[in-house]
Amino acid sequence: MKIARIIGSTISTIKDPKVMNTKLLICQETDPSGKEEIGKPYVAIDLVDAGTDDLVLTCHGSAARQTHLTMDTPVDAVIMAVIDHLELDKEIVYRM
Repeated sequence: MKIARIIGSTISTIKDPKVMNTKLLICQETDPSGKEEIGKPYVAIDLVDAGTDDLVLTCHGSAARQTHLTMDTPVDAVIMAVIDHLELDKEIVYRM
């Protein structure tokens, strides 16, 4: 799993039939506090109705294909949770 911030969305009118009717969001991985950006942005299928600026948990690789909506689909990343708050070393570093 990775912590990421939603930085945008993308629309694809032509895609594999197994991922039709899915929302595609652009994610930017962050450090554990949710403050510093890490790496390059990536696209993930949204399973939880996340939106721009939300901090989310994403799952990647074969684990991304283990949900009832993504089983046997050509998916490499899914958004599986919206983060309400983050606590590090007994200190809340992010609150929705």
